[in-house]
Amino acid sequence: MNLRLRDDQQDALKVRAEEEGRSMHAIVLQAIDRYLEQEADRETVSRLGAKYAKHHADLLRRLGE
Repeated sequence: MNLRLRDDQQDALKVRAEEEGRSMHAIVLQAIDRYLEQEADRETVSRLGAKYAKHHADLLRRLGE
């Protein structure tokens, strides 16, 4: 896989890596991990929300009245 960044992205990433004393590679990997975790959490919340909305539909309807 190749990752092509715009010049401004690469420059900002290089500056951030230097400030943190880390490699650009390590920062990109961390960003990918965070994204994947966030999306998994979002899917879990959505799935559980739908489950409990269905399970408690009558209560939610009454609360909305």
